[in-house]
Amino acid sequence: MVGVIWFAVFSGASGLAWSYAAMVAIQFLFGVGFGGEWTASAALLMESVPARARPLASSIMMAGYEVGFFAAAAAQALILPHYGWRVLFFIGIVPALLAIFIRIGVPESPVWLQAQAERGNRREQPAVARPRFRLSAAAIQALAFMLVLQFQNAAIYSFYPTLLRTVHGFTPESVFPLVAAYCVGSLIGKPTCGWAVGRFGERRVLFLYLAITVLDIVPFASGNGLAWLLAASFIMGGFGNSVFALVPHFLAQRFPSRTRSLGMGLSYAFASAGQGLASFVVPWGGATFGLARAIKGCVIFGSALVALVAARQPAELPGATMEGDEAT
Repeated sequence: MVGVIWFAVFSGASGLAWSYAAMVAIQFLFGVGFGGEWTASAALLMESVPARARPLASSIMMAGYEVGFFAAAAAQALILPHYGWRVLFFIGIVPALLAIFIRIGVPESPVWLQAQAERGNRREQPAVARPRFRLSAAAIQALAFMLVLQFQNAAIYSFYPTLLRTVHGFTPESVFPLVAAYCVGSLIGKPTCGWAVGRFGERRVLFLYLAITVLDIVPFASGNGLAWLLAASFIMGGFGNSVFALVPHFLAQRFPSRTRSLGMGLSYAFASAGQGLASFVVPWGGATFGLARAIKGCVIFGSALVALVAARQPAELPGATMEGDEAT
């Protein structure tokens, strides 16, 4: 609840920014809240659903990004030309209302409740060492996976509207159909990815989605004509972006219950570092080689790194089985 209210307040405050430095500071504070909210909600979801439903639940959660991306693109097309960019940020205050729903309708996870009960029982027993975060092979894989995956994914979507405007000549209003195609592809692709993981396994689905991403990146970035760009955008949303459907489930398996939230939070921080790296590398490459080539190069390189990091599963997945799984 704190995370939701925090990022909503600083989203609205972004519309009051009086300088570039002020915007950077406000966006930093926005990121603190959003990162905390994502970590808490992802851990809560993975600990609250039965084991068999976790891949699909993971994908449905991550599909929420596309709902927001779609709504933001539509808001930009309708609001930006008439009311300016500040109003777009003011709309970001609305999610604060979700805190009311969370307070009334969302219980704590069974895993956390059980841990609290055990902690209460231990107070009456001799002192026991508190659990510490362990940088196991599974944890290292999770951190590296998020770093390279977010680098690859940021290269796909962060500069897509800019690519459409500067390279393909679209206006800010006319990018909406292409962004919408990307979002619709993701809304279909992410639940499909979650279903496929439950049926065929995590790594097989991941490698397939990465291969299709690499094949699609050339028409996605350099396609000629609206029809080609629409088709490539839909495919990229359906496969390239839909890899993120795996993230909550992938991370939850790699940390034990007592340090899961911390581990997922650290993983999110590494993802932010990957996005920051892409935010530097893609514009630098764009100035040197052209934006389309920079995006293609980063996506191909990033996809190869993701496949390399995920190629071997650690011998132990401490979060593969959670407390209460036997009962579900």
